[in-house]
Amino acid sequence: MDKKTKYFGLGILGGIGIIAIFIAILIFIPIVSMIAGPSAVAVIPVAGEIGYGASSENMTVANPDIINALIDRANTDPSIGAIVLDINSPGGSPVASEEVLSKINSSQKPVIAWISDTGTSGAYLIAAGADEIVASPSSWTGSIGVILTLADLSEYYKKQGIDIYSLTGGKYKAIGADYKNLTSEERQMLQTMIDEEYAHFIGLVAKNRNLTIDYVESIAEGKIYTGQQALDFKLIDKLGGKEYAIELAANKSGIGPGYQVITMSPDYGPLGELGI
Repeated sequence: MDKKTKYFGLGILGGIGIIAIFIAILIFIPIVSMIAGPSAVAVIPVAGEIGYGASSENMTVANPDIINALIDRANTDPSIGAIVLDINSPGGSPVASEEVLSKINSSQKPVIAWISDTGTSGAYLIAAGADEIVASPSSWTGSIGVILTLADLSEYYKKQGIDIYSLTGGKYKAIGADYKNLTSEERQMLQTMIDEEYAHFIGLVAKNRNLTIDYVESIAEGKIYTGQQALDFKLIDKLGGKEYAIELAANKSGIGPGYQVITMSPDYGPLGELGI
């Protein structure tokens, strides 16, 4: 056997050895985690407007599909004992917010919500599903309410000499169009829908926070509260920073001192490395 063939064979064996070691690590770490118990707290960011779009250079979107996938990963990772939702969001889509709330409700591991700067509207609804809510004293939270914003630009179009009209199949198909104002019947129709959504929002908060509907109605009305005010009104459980929320999550899951903190992202890997 010449030297070139010999080294080539050794290289193949070395490569196979490295792959075998990597596979062994992938198998060994979960087994050790299951035996030794969880040793990490997963931090999942909920930042930006909540909706089904994608983040861009100019806007950060908290996509429920991504958040829910990360919650699922945290629940199936034996090394993770608890989850902290790092919330900084003004809210967004009611449907998207409720999707995340449902996922939190079904979590097999403790979930602590931490509100940093802002956790209002749909973002507060998400936090309400956690086992406990921690908020910074100067944070803004609450804003339990529903809003539908429309614009009547008919006068502007008239001044600009723009004539807009539409052909519709259905009496209400053009409802909300910006080239006309709402009729009283259309206004009442939309208000009824908003009132229904508002009552649903209040009911979800009351259920998840163990409060009465009457009480939540009395403090809702779209009002925004500081962290301290939210604590006084029972909208949150404790005041504190991110480190305190993580420590609370670790204690709730029974993880001892020296626990690891893993910030999860969409490309969170099997070895717990940070994504980008």
